[in-house]
Amino acid sequence: MLRSRTIVAAPVRSASASWQVITDLVADTIAVSGFLARGEAEIAMLAAAPAGRMLIAGGHLDRHPLVLVVGAVHCAITTVSGTAALNAEENLNVIPGAATATTFTIYLPSPQPLVKVVAEAAAGHERLSVEAPPASQPRAAAAAGAPLVDTEALRGAVTGR
Repeated sequence: MLRSRTIVAAPVRSASASWQVITDLVADTIAVSGFLARGEAEIAMLAAAPAGRMLIAGGHLDRHPLVLVVGAVHCAITTVSGTAALNAEENLNVIPGAATATTFTIYLPSPQPLVKVVAEAAAGHERLSVEAPPASQPRAAAAAGAPLVDTEALRGAVTGR
């Protein structure tokens, strides 16, 4: 399932404050899963923090998203800066769909001139990657193979059998 979140950056928030908001969003989403630990997400985001703050301060996350893949959920997280940040609305709610996830990866964008900095940060934790995130499956494709409605059960309920 493809999701997205936009985080307000400068001049409303500093790069550090914006990174903390992204960290909280990622960690809160991971914490929903009964199989994953919030602390692991926080540690991964801490390892990525130096590069993350640079990506925000340079406006790179305005154009190139950080992508959280948790189970079947793919969430593109971008920032908005400048005048647009003054009127932007944020949705900081937990990203839905991660309750049954057993794994997660945070894909960091690595635009020039930050390729080396981002690669070093990603090397700091196994849940971080500079690779292109895998393609997200549309909801219909994710459900393919598992019908949305059990027609036999419905038929039985309607006919009373």
